[in-house]
Amino acid sequence: MAADQHDKHVSRRRFLATSGVAATTVAMTAKSYGKVLGANDRIRVGFIGVGGMGGGHVKACLKLKESDNLEFLGVADCWKTRADAAAKQLDTDSYSDYRKVLDIKEIDYVTIATPEHWHSTMTVDAMDAGKDVYCEKPMTHSIPQAQEVIKKQKETGKAIQVGVQGMSDDSYSSAAKAIEEGVIGQVVQAQIEYVRRYDTQGPWRKRPSVEGKPQPADLDWDAWLGHAPKLDWNPHHYFEWRNYSQYSGGICTDLFIHRITRIMKACNLLYPRRVVGMGGIWQWPDGRDLPDNFEMICEYPRGMTVYVLGTMSNRVGIDHLVRGYRGTLYFTGSGWVAKDKDGKILAQHKKSGGEDIVLHHNNLHNHLRNGEELKCPTELGLAGVVAVNMANESWRTNQMMGWDRKNEKMVPANELDQSHMPEEQA
Repeated sequence: MAADQHDKHVSRRRFLATSGVAATTVAMTAKSYGKVLGANDRIRVGFIGVGGMGGGHVKACLKLKESDNLEFLGVADCWKTRADAAAKQLDTDSYSDYRKVLDIKEIDYVTIATPEHWHSTMTVDAMDAGKDVYCEKPMTHSIPQAQEVIKKQKETGKAIQVGVQGMSDDSYSSAAKAIEEGVIGQVVQAQIEYVRRYDTQGPWRKRPSVEGKPQPADLDWDAWLGHAPKLDWNPHHYFEWRNYSQYSGGICTDLFIHRITRIMKACNLLYPRRVVGMGGIWQWPDGRDLPDNFEMICEYPRGMTVYVLGTMSNRVGIDHLVRGYRGTLYFTGSGWVAKDKDGKILAQHKKSGGEDIVLHHNNLHNHLRNGEELKCPTELGLAGVVAVNMANESWRTNQMMGWDRKNEKMVPANELDQSHMPEEQA
């Protein structure tokens, strides 16, 4: 067999062995969820959480109100002032309790844009109430919670769009097709980053404006905490929740989830075999318990490694790329280009779409109306939660973590079969 044919054959075989065919946790396609509305039916939307990201969902849906025939039927936020402000924009009613929105029978889907520790409970409750869901990333705070969401989705048949808006950029689905066809040969490695630089306060800090800030009279603090450990009002925990593991996974779950999902999509990946997370609280030891600098390395069963670099101290990035035996696929601002070892262009793609919350909502609307495939269904949502939680657990416990595919759970890597061959050759 010629080398090019062999690369293509191996790429296809590994794709089939390690993508949806082997994903026992999720056994349905993105097109199978939810009811399909008529082409002209109005879609009625409710909103849960209208802070920073939630406000973005409000603006996105307002932009789509006429073109996508939307109606808004309720806003909930445990800080009533926020709920009232959003409700005024949307010309609807406001509530402090999200369950009041779920009680509105006419609502077709809800957006959930709350701290991560609430995602699973609200998503499950929404499906139980007969609603489809647009849930911000990460899909859930933990792996068992993500599996609970999947289980409930199978029971109810409801649609869930996970808010990794970069999946509305077709660069990654296009790259997946090219890689599957063997354009760059057998894939062995990928790299990507998410870097920022904070001047003085560190990631997600809002000092001095937050320091000593009293609890707003109309903010239900106990409701905001939910099932998280109980504590007295703490403005840092409320306004800067991404720094605390009770509510968030920090850099991994808030930022890396965007990047690892892109590589998973481009390389037809789901669950990693082994993951290492490294980093620390090096720049801002200010009471946070999540890293301010972090890296993760994921090894996948098909026989490839993914490197994700992250720092909050320096914004100089690295190329986003996938390395294969025949060439390298580089992601660019306009799409991607694949080149061989001598720099000759093998293939290229000019993207359509982008990392756009408006496009991501529009995709969900089209899914509900005509079955258009979701850009970020729960298959990707769960796989992303698995990868980033394994990285965080590796960092916390100072050990490499593994994914036990048979029992669908995270375990120390030394408990796994230690073969280092691609799975179908092991």
